[in-house]
Amino acid sequence: MAPDSDGFSPDEQVSRSVGRSLGNLLFFAVVVAAAAGWMYLGTFTLQPGQAAIIFRLGEHVDTIAEQGLHFRLPPPLEYHEKVEVSKIEREEFGVTAGIEPTRAAIAEAAMQTGDNNIVHMSFVVRYRLRDAFEARYSLADPVPTLREASQAALREVVGATSIDEVISQGRGEVEVAALERLQAILDLYNSGLVIDGIELQEVQPPEEVRAAFDDVIAASQDGSRKINEAEGYRNEVLPGARAEAAEIIASADAYREAVVAESTGETQRFSALAAEYRRSPEVTRQRMYLETMEAVLPGVEKVIIEPGSAQVLPYLPLGGRGGLR
Repeated sequence: MAPDSDGFSPDEQVSRSVGRSLGNLLFFAVVVAAAAGWMYLGTFTLQPGQAAIIFRLGEHVDTIAEQGLHFRLPPPLEYHEKVEVSKIEREEFGVTAGIEPTRAAIAEAAMQTGDNNIVHMSFVVRYRLRDAFEARYSLADPVPTLREASQAALREVVGATSIDEVISQGRGEVEVAALERLQAILDLYNSGLVIDGIELQEVQPPEEVRAAFDDVIAASQDGSRKINEAEGYRNEVLPGARAEAAEIIASADAYREAVVAESTGETQRFSALAAEYRRSPEVTRQRMYLETMEAVLPGVEKVIIEPGSAQVLPYLPLGGRGGLR
């Protein structure tokens, strides 16, 4: 074959064309693979309890908390930071059981009550993250801030409460009020933290007066026990007394009804008898006499003597059966 104007033969031209096509194809494949790899760098997966803070060129643009597969722009345009948001953390304050107390722990536990007494209090604060970005970047050091705010909130509540309420019956109210106050402080700081609970652990008066307070608490417990026993006795006696009273009232009502019915019957009988007497006085009088004798004579000893058959001395048995007494 004759060469073309460029000096290449047709076979050489075909070979060069195929080479250029293969080169273009390889370049395109490399570009696609690079683009796919770059895009793959923008995918991430969140497990349950995780959140991702998305930054675009260093600026916070979103916070994702849904679990599963997610996509963002690949780096260096965007990057993300994963944060555990469901884990509940805890901070302990005051003296810990089984550990030799330090001077700082003793000072941390000492609080003044509303009636100017001193109480030593150990407590635990449980918290978790509510907003991942705020919890990570709003505070320079969240844990020390949380500890300072927790002590401030509890000291404020204890400072408005008497020592008796703090030590005994008012502990629940102190915990609730301290939780509300602490949450308000953290929200003011935009901390991104949520308080799950505050638990008072050991609450004791100073060692010098602890025995006296123990006696007071024991007396209070004895008083509560006596009150409970009295209420139990009352609950046991009152139902029986009420039932007995109801029975007496029902019996009295029944007796009243019976007496009224009997009196009404007697009245009606007397009225009917009076009406009969007005119509036939002699007959009614005779009938009343006979009825009275029928009622009286069965209980009297009777002796019947035929007139004229014997001489009998009348005898009245004053002391005998059926006689006068």
